[in-house]
Order: sequence, then C-alpha cells, then structure tokens
Amino acid sequence: MSDRTTATASSSSHTSSCPTDDLRARSIIVRAWVDPVVDDHGFDARSRYVETFWLGVLGPTASWLLRRLIAGLEQSPDGYDLDLDTTARAMGLSFTSGRSSPFSKALERCVMFGLAHPIDGGLAVRRRIPPVSLRHLRRMPDSLQVTHATWVQTTTDVDEFSRAHRLASTMLDLGDDPAVIEHHLVALGVGDAVAAEVADNAYRLGSAC
Repeated sequence: MSDRTTATASSSSHTSSCPTDDLRARSIIVRAWVDPVVDDHGFDARSRYVETFWLGVLGPTASWLLRRLIAGLEQSPDGYDLDLDTTARAMGLSFTSGRSSPFSKALERCVMFGLAHPIDGGLAVRRRIPPVSLRHLRRMPDSLQVTHATWVQTTTDVDEFSRAHRLASTMLDLGDDPAVIEHHLVALGVGDAVAAEVADNAYRLGSAC
C-alpha cells in the first residue's frame, strides 16, 4: 500500500492528541497501522485473548470501538471515513467534539494504550492486537495472571492441533461465523492457546474467501 493509505510502526509522528479535539470535526479518517511483527503474531480483536486480558486494560467501550474500527479496515483495507456521531449513536453513546464525551474518551484510550495513533485528519489503527504488556499484567488479579502464564506457556502436540484444525474446517464448511470458532473450540475441550491459533487461521482463511 502507499504511504497515503497506511501508517508504519516506525512513524515518529505519534502524539497523544485526540482526533476529536478539533471542535469542527464530525468525521475522521481511519487508516491501517502497518506493523509487520504485530500483524503477523498479534491477536484478533475478537479473540478470547483480547476479551480476557485486554478488556480490563482498555475498558469495555474502547474494546468494542476498537473492534468496529478494525472491522471497517477489513471491509476497506485502504482506509475509510468514520462518521463520529453515527458511530457513537450506534454504540449507544453520546458524542460531542472535544474530549468530554464517552465516545471521545474511548478513542483516546485506544491511542493511550498504543492500539492507534493520530495521523493527519484521523487515526492509524492496529489491525492486530499485541500481547498485553508486563506492566499491565502485573496490575491484574492474581488469578488472571496465572491464567495468562498458563496460556503463554502451554505446549501442545501435533494431534491436538490436527483435531482442532479438523473441527475448525468442519465449522467453516457448515457456515459458522469464523469470529466465533474459537469459543466453539474451547467448548469442545480444545486448549486456549491452540483454539486461539487455529481459530485465527480459520478467520484469516474465511476473510480471504
């Protein structure tokens, strides 16, 4: 993609400004934040990893907003115009220009936690979510820290991956939404880490079709 439609991870222009600070702004441009490492190894915004470990960091409103922003990039990879008032109302939120509205605060949290950064006229948004940082992990309840440690340290064998891939392929063939396959796999006894990886592969496959 051209520099006009994407923003790279090496950009030195990141600031903490909020795109809704402009009192005249009723819409912003959303572009993809290109980060090869996170794009290859990060998590889908709809994954159980993000729901489990990022939700308490980012907050529910910003988490849902991030999912919407990324979904828009999946439909329009070159970027798109986001109507702020329409999007806010679709999420059951109020919107006023500046930083005071819940919607504006949610956008600002996406920037604050490194999942988006300001560009001219809008935001560059990560398409994949990186692992939660150790700093944030240490603030989580002990039980959630243990769950995270188990998640990242889990080792699996070829048979478990093969079983999970067969199940995921069957779900896709039956028309299941790729976004919910991870939850189905866990319900069928597949481990968290395997379910996340296999479901992510299934989602990418489904999106490419």
